[in-house]
Amino acid sequence: MLELKNICYTAEEGGKEILKDINLNINERFIAITGPNGSGKSTLAKIIAGIVTPTSGQILFNGEDITELSITERAKKGISFAFQQPVRFKGITVRDLITIASGNSKLSVAAACEYLSEVGLCAKDYINREVNASLSGGELKRIEIATVLAREAQLTIFDEPEAGIDLWSFNNIISVFENLYEKIQGSIMIISHQERILNIADKIILLSGGQLKKVGTKEEVLPELLYVASGCKATEKNTEEDK
Repeated sequence: MLELKNICYTAEEGGKEILKDINLNINERFIAITGPNGSGKSTLAKIIAGIVTPTSGQILFNGEDITELSITERAKKGISFAFQQPVRFKGITVRDLITIASGNSKLSVAAACEYLSEVGLCAKDYINREVNASLSGGELKRIEIATVLAREAQLTIFDEPEAGIDLWSFNNIISVFENLYEKIQGSIMIISHQERILNIADKIILLSGGQLKKVGTKEEVLPELLYVASGCKATEKNTEEDK
């Protein structure tokens, strides 16, 4: 489904190299991207979605070169992205947002409410509310996931979906992901440090310092993840001692 060839990304400001020669093939059900803070996880996800343009390299989706396509064009091809911090839209209701996401201007209220119910929200309390500052971060996160469900994309990318939500909601979101796959038979890519998400992943991608450190099953990757994590902690400790 998705192939990344020699993807590199250098930040315009400061010229820091964020990603270095990333090569990946992705066609699994659940894919988790993990690694230390600053390892390039979110940048990689945004490059796949078309939010960020790689400095060099090629992106293929279903055999088609999409490297130069915009985020809108990639969405039409079947790629969906959910931000870590969902955007607020003053003047747009939750129903409007779900309708736009579904691509069906005639989406019924009942259908929109079903998507809200799937993410643990009481539909009648939210369907006509504006997507503005009156909503908490956790509420916005669940509403955004509801829009992703409505979109039914072939490849859905979540940037730390657990951020800002409580444990009960997080446990239910795991079920939402599983139901989403059963419904669309597509791939779900999740950026996360959460063990529960890593445990359900068919493939784990471990990044460190902008490079691929390991790609494989949890049995293959988790020992390497622990090694990388311990190395980062040791570096931080030495830095503190040097001060």
